[in-house]
Amino acid sequence: MKALIPAAGFGSRLRPLTFSRPKPVLPVAGQPIIAYALQHLRSVGIEDIAIVTSDATEAPLRAALADWPDVTFLRQAYMGGLGHAVAGAEEWADGDDLCVMLADNLFEHSPAGLLQAFRDGGAHAALALIEVEDPRAFGVAELDGEGASGRVRSIVEKPEQPETNLAVAGLYCFTPRIFEALRQVPVSARGELELTDAISWLIRDGAVVRGYRQPGWWKDTGRPADLLEANAWMLARQGSVQRGTVEHSLVQGNVVIEAGARVCRSVIVGPAYIGPDAVIEDARLGPGVSVGRGAQVIGAIVRHSILEAGACVSGLSGTLSDSILGQGAQLSRQPATSYHQCLMPDASTLSIAGD
Repeated sequence: MKALIPAAGFGSRLRPLTFSRPKPVLPVAGQPIIAYALQHLRSVGIEDIAIVTSDATEAPLRAALADWPDVTFLRQAYMGGLGHAVAGAEEWADGDDLCVMLADNLFEHSPAGLLQAFRDGGAHAALALIEVEDPRAFGVAELDGEGASGRVRSIVEKPEQPETNLAVAGLYCFTPRIFEALRQVPVSARGELELTDAISWLIRDGAVVRGYRQPGWWKDTGRPADLLEANAWMLARQGSVQRGTVEHSLVQGNVVIEAGARVCRSVIVGPAYIGPDAVIEDARLGPGVSVGRGAQVIGAIVRHSILEAGACVSGLSGTLSDSILGQGAQLSRQPATSYHQCLMPDASTLSIAGD
C-alpha cells in the first residue's frame, strides 16, 4: 500500500497566516501540521508516501519537510478538488492500494484500525468516520450495523437533516478501482472533482465500501480556534524533555525545552513547547503554549497560544491568551497615548481592551 497526502491548497480561513504559506506547514506543538500525518502513516508501515502540491505550495512544503527526504512530491496542475488531486496520482500509485490522509487533519490515533477494516472486509474503499455533535457541516455516512465498522449505505454531503452523526473524516483507503470511479463522475457545481461523488459512485455500482469508527479525537485545523485547540491536544501528548538552559526558573508538568533555548527567571506550566534558540525571560508561560525557533517572551504572561519562529512578546501588562503570532511578529507594550497605531494585513484580527 502507498499513501497520498493532498496539500495543494493554502487554507483561506486561516488568513493572514496562510497568505504566504500553506496551512499544512503551520506549526502545532513544535511541528508542521503535515508532519503528524507522515508519522501516523509510517507507524503503520507505509513507506511509499507522496504529497500533492501546487506551484504555490511545493517550495514551502519542501522546506518544512527537509527532515523527510524520502517523500515524493506530485504537482497538481490546478485546484480541481480533492478528487482531482487523487486522480492525478494514478500513474504514481501504479496499481497499488492507496491510503489518502488530508494534510490539515489531525487524529489522535493512527490509521491501523481503518487499514484492518479495509483489508479484512474485502473492501474496495474504507472511510474513517467520527461521531460529531452537529454533522450538518460534514459529509455524513449511513452504516449497516452498530459495530466498530460496517458497510456504508450512503454518503450525504452537508445534509440539513442528517440521518446519523457519523462525519467522514479526512482519512480513506482505496483499491485502484477509485480511479475508475473518478473517471465516471462529472465535475460538481462548484467546478471540482469531488472524492465523495466517486465514493458514492462505487456504492451505487455495488462495490464494498466500509466505514470505520475512528477512535479518539479528530481536528480539521480550518480556523484559528481549531489550530489552538489542536496545539493544546498535541502538547498534552508530549513528555518532558530539557535540552536547553534553565536558570532560576520553575518548570512544572510536561514541558519540552529544545537545544539552544534559554529560560531565565520564569515560570513554565505545561504542557508547553519551547523551540530551539528561543528566549524566555522574566515571564510566565503556559499552559498550552508553543514557542517557535528563536522566538522571545520577555516580561510577559502567555497562555494557550502559538508563537511562531522569530516572534517576540515583551513588556505586556496583561495576559496574552488564545493568540497566534506568525513568523517574526512583534507584540510589545508602548507608553500610554490617546491613540492606537497598527499595520494590519488583509483578514487580520486585533482586539483592544476598553477602559
